[in-house]
Amino acid sequence: QVQLVESGGGLVHAGGSLRLSCIVSGSIFSPNAWGWYRQGPGKQRDLVATITAGGSTNYADSVKGRFTISSDNAKNTAYLQMNSLKPEDTAVYYCNGNIRDYSNYYTSYWGQGTQVTVSS
Repeated sequence: QVQLVESGGGLVHAGGSLRLSCIVSGSIFSPNAWGWYRQGPGKQRDLVATITAGGSTNYADSVKGRFTISSDNAKNTAYLQMNSLKPEDTAVYYCNGNIRDYSNYYTSYWGQGTQVTVSS
């Protein structure tokens, strides 16, 4: 069974940094694209950043210049480096990956989420 597992969340003061990780288990295939999303209290889930297998990245305007997405396909892992954190970055962060099976059929998988809390 394919699973994505996030780690690295926690409590940090404003201006601090955190690094989130997301690892795939149960599949020998790496995602053709990774994404990080977040959902704040009472809000919808929003895109934070994406990266393709070719290394192309895309960021939400609110995190540009502060967050960096990367991936290591040999380790089947994606990362989100978050610097200069603000209280408004407080949310549950979710990892997403599009992963194929032996039939070349792609499925979008989600992790369980990791809480990031930024205190002022």
